[in-house]
Amino acid sequence: MQASQRWWRAQAAKNAMIPAMTNRPLGNTDLLARSLSAVWHPCSQMKHYESFPLLPIAGGKGAWLHDYDNKRYLDAVSSWWVNLFGHCNPDINAALRDQLETLEHVMLAGFTHEPVVQLSERLRELAPAGLGHCFYASDGASATEIALKMSAHYWRNSGRTDKTLFISLENSYHGETLGALSVTDVALFRSAYGELIRQQATVPSPDWRNAAPGESAEAYALRCAEALERYLQQHHAQLAAFIIEPLVQGAAGMAMYHPAYLQRARQLCSEYQVHLIADEIAVGMGRTGTMFACEQAPAASSAGQETVQTGITPDFLCLSKGITGGYLPLSVVMTRDEIYRAFYGDEMAGGFLHSHSYTGNPLACRAALATLDIFARDDVLAANRSKAAYLNGISAPLREHRAVRNWRNTGMIWAFEVDTRHRDFSRRCFALALDNELLLRPVGNTIYFMPPYIIGKSEMDLLVDRTRHIVDELST
Repeated sequence: MQASQRWWRAQAAKNAMIPAMTNRPLGNTDLLARSLSAVWHPCSQMKHYESFPLLPIAGGKGAWLHDYDNKRYLDAVSSWWVNLFGHCNPDINAALRDQLETLEHVMLAGFTHEPVVQLSERLRELAPAGLGHCFYASDGASATEIALKMSAHYWRNSGRTDKTLFISLENSYHGETLGALSVTDVALFRSAYGELIRQQATVPSPDWRNAAPGESAEAYALRCAEALERYLQQHHAQLAAFIIEPLVQGAAGMAMYHPAYLQRARQLCSEYQVHLIADEIAVGMGRTGTMFACEQAPAASSAGQETVQTGITPDFLCLSKGITGGYLPLSVVMTRDEIYRAFYGDEMAGGFLHSHSYTGNPLACRAALATLDIFARDDVLAANRSKAAYLNGISAPLREHRAVRNWRNTGMIWAFEVDTRHRDFSRRCFALALDNELLLRPVGNTIYFMPPYIIGKSEMDLLVDRTRHIVDELST
């Protein structure tokens, strides 16, 4: 039995002996017992925590988290892909302290405030050309809901009431609210909630792992785009939008694909009058190497022969996760003036009917502004390119490991599969990683790295070296 498994089972055995409420200072065991008693944790089978207890976190600094026994863990997954510039970042902390002394919240219906105006203006300057209007919510699934509703409502306001359907990629993930689940292609969710949602169609994913032997990632992406074209030809009259995770499909095991697919999808959606929704909730804010993944779509040059990196403009751009540096819940849907104008009129029924109590919260907007300040001040995208090159350079022993399959990298995301016989691979890997001071959260047998942008060379050395030892143990 692994050391971590022995420790966790011992802690679980103690949980029953600890009162549900206590005034004593919290420790690992205290927090475990009280959390299991009172908290229903997300994406969890709570019974599993009886033998595989929760990890109590006392605090964090930079790329590291630590528990109540002062054991540290390198946050190699950015705490569910949100933490860009480290835990307890001094710049974001200072911005929030300042905002707390001015305005903590005001409803955005009928009111406005400086942080939300500044953030909207700065996002307009950064985003693909033409995305000039920002609608705010609190999380990624809400952003998906907004984009879907806004698209269908646009077509209704435009007299195209038959355009109410959506399509997405196979193995896509866009959130877990009912509307978002309708365009999420995860079997577990569809099985549990399929009767509650309006099931939407999917088209083949350009995930290059599915390419034929000898077929390039670009050729496979364009072949998948042909399938998209065939579907649009047959169904465009009923389709409101095509929603896509640009370049990387996270829940599909960090499925990566060639940006030529984005270019072709934009062309086809324009041709067949179907909106293109870019779900950059996970991949935006610099994660793929550019501020937005859509920027990497190639387009024909003026000569008509070469391709240059010019990017595409989707009809809707969804952002969340890293937008506040991992501090506070915030999401935004950006859209074009043509869509905004379709809702502009005298009748309330023609307006966009969606709201959240905390829409455009000043504290969350201020955290996002501080995050954008760090991007600008520290030339983060250039620094990330150097860090990605360094990690790729030191990863050869891991990349060439006998059990590693499909090593891949896009920006500050790395992933690979492990050839293993362990049916509970993800939990075994998670436990063994904790023994090695790493926080890894595999998707099936896919290990991925999505570290904070402030990760240093010594931390990357540790991450790669210890992951190699973990793969050694789990592949025997």
